[in-house]
Amino acid sequence: MSQPSSAAGWLSLAEQVLELAATAGASQAEVIVQADDAALTRFANSEIHQNVAEANARLSLRFVDGQRIGVAATGRFDTAALEAMAQTAARIARNVEPNPAFITLPSPGPEPIPELPAAYSAATAEATPELRAEGARAVIAAADAAGVTAYGSFATTTETIIVANSLGVRASGERTTSQLITVSMGPAGGSGYAEMAAVDATRIDAGAIGREASERARATANATSIEPGDYPVVLEAYAVVDILDMLGYLGFSALAVQEGRSFVELGKRVGSELVTIRDDGADPAGLPMAFDYEGVAKQRVELLTKGVCTGVVYDGQTAARDGVRSTGHGLPAPNTYGPFPLNMVMEAGTSSRDELIGGLERGLLVTRFHYTNPVHPKLAIVTGMTRDGTFLVEDGKIVGPVKNLRFTQSYLDAIAAISAVGRDRRCLKGFLGGSVVPAVRIDSWTFTGATEH
Repeated sequence: MSQPSSAAGWLSLAEQVLELAATAGASQAEVIVQADDAALTRFANSEIHQNVAEANARLSLRFVDGQRIGVAATGRFDTAALEAMAQTAARIARNVEPNPAFITLPSPGPEPIPELPAAYSAATAEATPELRAEGARAVIAAADAAGVTAYGSFATTTETIIVANSLGVRASGERTTSQLITVSMGPAGGSGYAEMAAVDATRIDAGAIGREASERARATANATSIEPGDYPVVLEAYAVVDILDMLGYLGFSALAVQEGRSFVELGKRVGSELVTIRDDGADPAGLPMAFDYEGVAKQRVELLTKGVCTGVVYDGQTAARDGVRSTGHGLPAPNTYGPFPLNMVMEAGTSSRDELIGGLERGLLVTRFHYTNPVHPKLAIVTGMTRDGTFLVEDGKIVGPVKNLRFTQSYLDAIAAISAVGRDRRCLKGFLGGSVVPAVRIDSWTFTGATEH
């Protein structure tokens, strides 16, 4: 059988696999189809050096036999391959230990999955190598004008997702994403970073992204050392997205709460009143998704409201355990993360970027973080490095670049110490999904080490 060319064709194939699973003895079964049409234009040393495109399709089966679960997948769609996959999933299920936490796959929701026109852009789906090359050319031109060298990539993707299960869930949809990311390298060790993600690739202002990275690369030349310690900071959006990702990973998941490793206690204040974070798959400012990888419509979930914990996200398994409905935040099986907020949005504030920086008597402006890792999940303590633009600020003015610093910081303490939030926000790709974030000013951030490089 050839690869289907439409959502209806994929859904028909999924129905066929559900029948094969039932024949093999499944008490429940779930099929996920992920078909991606992706293209990437990459540039280095201020020259385009690669343009690639690929179309991939993967069909996976979650085979449930009581509380034993087996997952198998294939990239072939002929009858023999599908039969072999079903038999493999059945054998796996019958040779693993029962999962006592599993209760049931999700059932169809009371309301149909809404249409999300904002999740799809024909301009991205039909993006040509020339369109991406024009974006790369604009970044390179900005680098040339600044006397620095540009590196980066411009990616466009169309994703088709089909989910069907034996309890009647049927979900299908298409979404598009695009991302332009660049690092500029300048003289005397300078480096600058900028990126943007969007549903519609034509909305990415490549020239502005190029100028931002290039100006940063020039401004970071001849960075000086600074003593580690506690400093007030302004974090650009590129650093803030890491905070949201880590909080989502460590705390905003119902599985983390159920396992006692989350910082979330509903009704407890953990952040400044200026901090409101939600997960909203329908927000057109981000990278919208109508449903999750279990075929459940995504619900808007208020995670932090004016600094107070107000919710967590659920998938089918964690929802069944708590006797509630899934909020539509399931990831593809097999999944050890549990549910995850893929569409986090932080509310904007009222401060301009200059006003954020102007509030620092003596502190640091940080562009982004690198290689961050949690060291204490319950307290959300994270260690990492600054990168591609760290600056000393005195009396509200940037006075010069400083060398990268290592930090060990509780992200909970950080959001509790937010004293100002930027009015401008940017859509950025994060750990697993897309986030919409502003820059922020934080009254104290703990830097524990410095680098001479």
